[in-house]
Amino acid sequence: MPTGLFFEEKSRVLRVAELTSAIKKLLESEVPLLWVRGEISNLVKAASGHWYFALKDDQAQVRCVMFRHKNQFLSAPVANGSQVEVLAVATLYEQRGDFQLTVEQMRPAGLGVLYERFAQLKLKLEAEGLFDPARKRPLPQYPKRIGIVTSPQAAALRDVLTTLRSRLPGVPVVLYPTAVQGTGSAEQIAAAVRTANQRAECDVLIVCRGGGSIEDLWAFNEEVVARAIAASDIPVVSGVGHETDFTIADFVADERAPTPTAAAQRVVPDRHALMRGLRDIAQHLRRAQRNRLQNAMQTADYLQRRLVHPAQQLQRQTQQLDQLHQRLQRAYAYRRQHQHWQWQSLAQRLQAASGDFVRLQDRQANLAQRLTRAMHNTQQRHASRLENIAQHLVYLDPKQVFARGYSMVQDANGRVVSDAATLAAGDELRVTFAKGWAKAEVKETGGK
Repeated sequence: MPTGLFFEEKSRVLRVAELTSAIKKLLESEVPLLWVRGEISNLVKAASGHWYFALKDDQAQVRCVMFRHKNQFLSAPVANGSQVEVLAVATLYEQRGDFQLTVEQMRPAGLGVLYERFAQLKLKLEAEGLFDPARKRPLPQYPKRIGIVTSPQAAALRDVLTTLRSRLPGVPVVLYPTAVQGTGSAEQIAAAVRTANQRAECDVLIVCRGGGSIEDLWAFNEEVVARAIAASDIPVVSGVGHETDFTIADFVADERAPTPTAAAQRVVPDRHALMRGLRDIAQHLRRAQRNRLQNAMQTADYLQRRLVHPAQQLQRQTQQLDQLHQRLQRAYAYRRQHQHWQWQSLAQRLQAASGDFVRLQDRQANLAQRLTRAMHNTQQRHASRLENIAQHLVYLDPKQVFARGYSMVQDANGRVVSDAATLAAGDELRVTFAKGWAKAEVKETGGK
């Protein structure tokens, strides 16, 4: 912290640069950006574009500097004796040790209250929806009569009338005279707007005046004017002040124009542009008509070339019929000759093949006899083999063996017993004979 320098050992001696730097940092960190009101004196406008002056009142003064990139945007003139309000940063010019204000913005004294009233009314009407684009109506493209709410002595009226005459001179204009600044002007403007709506003789209404200070334009920032414009059944164009001026009437109107002249340009089309458009349309129609006529002529020529006299058409069709008849005769003769050739070829082939029929029949009979003998021999050979196999099956039948006095011994699990060594005393055995069977119990075993 710069203030730490002031709490070090008392024996330390500060350099002047250290002191001024610490004070500057302390001022810039502790004193906020603030508005200051006073009178300008000792104004110096340097060649660099920077302004140097003093801001004073009846008890004190402070040096100020306003750099070129800040003062070049001021619209109001500034001179010695001007009462102003400045938005500034408190600082210290270290080279001279001077306390000064670095000015960021400047406005004539007393405008702060007007700006505050402007902002409050703007927020109020905006919250009510009077600025909503959805409620704004489109302007008529070709108005039959135009109403103007302004002062008869205003230069803005002359500009509007001159612009209307140059753009569309045939449109009637109705003036609703009113004061546009001073005491009671806001009520007069609102009354003129209401009168225009009551008389309902215009398609669009221009509310306008020329440029001026914020005090000069203040009538158009009054609530009574804003509500009269918002309640208007006639679309309203606002053309108040210069392009950089904005009033409450601009936000409420159906359309805002930057100047009165621009407002006149918005409500009527340019006759020169209309004439150019009409000339373009006429030229387009002439070109389209010429193209259509040329196309029709070409179509007529084409149809005329296609149109044939009935006698000529009959003659041509007769010729075509003769040609078809000749082609049919040639085709029939060719077809008949071709079939004759085919029949002759088939007859020759049939005659050549007739000598083979007898040989083929003899061979077929011989093959049938051989096939019969082969089938008979094969059948006898298979029957003899089948008989031998059946005889072998009879010899191998266990029942034939049993019939000769043999029997089959099985243990309790049904296995054939062929070795007495696999038995033990007490085992049950099943003995099958040629006829019937019997159960037996082992008492004793022996032998190898």
